[in-house]
Amino acid sequence: MKRTLLVLALVAAVVVGLGNKAPVSNAQDEVTLVLGSWRVDDVEQIETLTAAFHEAYPNINVVFDPTNPPDYNATLQSQFETGNAPDLMYLRSFAVGRGLYDQGFLADVSDVPGLTDAFTEGSLAAWSTEEGVHYGVPLMAVSHGIYYNVDLFNELGIEIPETWEELLAAAQVLKDNDYDAFANASGEPWTIAEIVFMNLAPNYIGGYEGRLAYLNGERCFNDEHAVAAFQAIADIAPYVPEDNSALTYYDSQQIFLLGEAGMWMGGSWDIPFFESEAPDFEWSVFAVPAPEAQEEEYVSFHVDAAIGMNAATEHPDEAQLFLEWMTTPEFAALFGNLLPGFFPLNVQAPTLDNPHADAFLKLNEGRGLDVRWAWDGLLDGEPNGYDLMQNNAISVLNGEISAQEAADNLQNGLAEWLPAAQTCAE
Repeated sequence: MKRTLLVLALVAAVVVGLGNKAPVSNAQDEVTLVLGSWRVDDVEQIETLTAAFHEAYPNINVVFDPTNPPDYNATLQSQFETGNAPDLMYLRSFAVGRGLYDQGFLADVSDVPGLTDAFTEGSLAAWSTEEGVHYGVPLMAVSHGIYYNVDLFNELGIEIPETWEELLAAAQVLKDNDYDAFANASGEPWTIAEIVFMNLAPNYIGGYEGRLAYLNGERCFNDEHAVAAFQAIADIAPYVPEDNSALTYYDSQQIFLLGEAGMWMGGSWDIPFFESEAPDFEWSVFAVPAPEAQEEEYVSFHVDAAIGMNAATEHPDEAQLFLEWMTTPEFAALFGNLLPGFFPLNVQAPTLDNPHADAFLKLNEGRGLDVRWAWDGLLDGEPNGYDLMQNNAISVLNGEISAQEAADNLQNGLAEWLPAAQTCAE
């Protein structure tokens, strides 16, 4: 629970400034490091980033070797087991990254110079043990919100919704004018879990404090708040494409980009893709609004990736130099502007040149921030919280079960292994 309590401190990662000195290398031999990742879309940008590192350290080459996202966890596990893992690799937050450390595959990076100065305890906690061992250098967070077609909203006289009820009213206007209100689809199940359900859930469960109440056993996972979160999925069901179960992530993006839908629940990581597609309309983002009777609003601002070091790398000194470079403000500025929508977690937050990334980051202002609901503490057993939320949200979206049944399934599934779910009704 100590790690959970520290997550709240991630807010400071985007508002506080500190400085770091660049690392120094005395090595002369030519060395090649391999950097593994699930971000296949970022090859050009990361190669620009690693080229900047190579310019500072001419003896060290960093080769970026990404894996298709759905295959990344299994591929990395296999690479470690067969002794072929990269020297450096992207680490998912909480349970997945922790599992690799517990198996002895990841090096303890607690001694990387500048680590604790450059990052908040909340950011570090997502890749740390309860004893305070750090096994990853925080890389980035991603935000969640609703992309919208500004031109279409203006044409139909739709204002940016300030409440959930206003959002549904806007959706009805779009539907009445023969548009899909939301382009989202369930053909790739993870999209409903991460960019729909866990996008809207913080407003219904009460953000960080509400999520903590579940982990503490103060709430059961089928309480009124959880039911309301699944009901929000039912609320938007009439406004997604009729054939949503057959549509992929890419398909749903194209429905929005072709102007056939007014909105798309999504994540900040898609900013570069949307910009590259250059739709013939202006677009922007707004936060998922809370129900009208609720005073507090929340945004899912997820600590998404760190970079870890292979405990068996043949080049630990050079790998540590790269990790040390990650603690510098120079790295944060370069990364944040090369990859709009991926927000560096360095406490010295850089100025972002991209207006869409800046718009996403501004969604944090005046709102509570928290990680995706399933990540912290709910991935450690089977059936895990992610799969339960994903599968039941899809069933609600497609009219197969009610919101109450979905919440009951979440509670009953977690109660098979999670103490908090087993004792919450006592």
